[in-house]
Amino acid sequence: MQFVAKNEAVPTNWFISVRTLFAGVLLLGIGYIHVGKRIFDVFKNKESIIRLFIYAIFGLAVNMSTFYVSIQTGNAASATILQYLAPIFIVLYGLIFLRKKPMLVDVISFLIALVGVFLAITKGNFHSLSIPMISIVFGLLSAISAAIYYSVPKKLMEENSPFVVLGWGTLIAGFGFNLYHPFWVGAPKLNTGIVLGIGGVILIGTIFAFSAVLYSLKFAPSEVSSIVDAVEPVVTFILSIIFLGLKIDMIEVLGSALIIVAIYILQKSHQKRAKLD
Repeated sequence: MQFVAKNEAVPTNWFISVRTLFAGVLLLGIGYIHVGKRIFDVFKNKESIIRLFIYAIFGLAVNMSTFYVSIQTGNAASATILQYLAPIFIVLYGLIFLRKKPMLVDVISFLIALVGVFLAITKGNFHSLSIPMISIVFGLLSAISAAIYYSVPKKLMEENSPFVVLGWGTLIAGFGFNLYHPFWVGAPKLNTGIVLGIGGVILIGTIFAFSAVLYSLKFAPSEVSSIVDAVEPVVTFILSIIFLGLKIDMIEVLGSALIIVAIYILQKSHQKRAKLD
């Protein structure tokens, strides 16, 4: 995505319109193979429809656009680390709106993550930022929308195929983006790099990645999945260094590591709490 956003400078609106529309169609196609005409069961009642549209608009649509802008104005590694803060916002939502009593581990994780973010975006220097402020703002917005993306569709996925829920959500987001900016308007001059890059984001970064996660859940418990999930920002840093020439110092590495540790501790503690409940 960073290659498409920065190296090829593909416009945000056009890229998001293409990605969501085509990914949505392909995911629904996979969903149809799985469940046939039951792909329409998600529209069976008003509550499901409202939940689906909230997921599509405030979760998927906002997340895909803000994450892309965060990468375009900053870099993939920083954007991924900021989006990885989503569990913190889920906990904060529970504290503020649901009046849930915070656990000690919540407070500790939040403070560790806060220190990590500070080190990652300032390199320990109060007077400078390692990435532009606009990238930080959109990165945090992507984390908030990711919190919605994780939380809202849970009930829908209990009653429907995850491919169907993601497919409809992505397609609805795609229709919305294309109403604002149709994919046939203002298209960049296509070359091999752009075609392969967008194809990679849609097929490998969206459809294959989601399919792999679903398939892995047949063999691995959620505890293992949470550990693997923590590897994502690490892999992003490594790939960015190897292929995109990203230069980072030890302070940024320390900050990113603290964020990963904080979220991992948070996820583990809440998984144990859920089992006890």
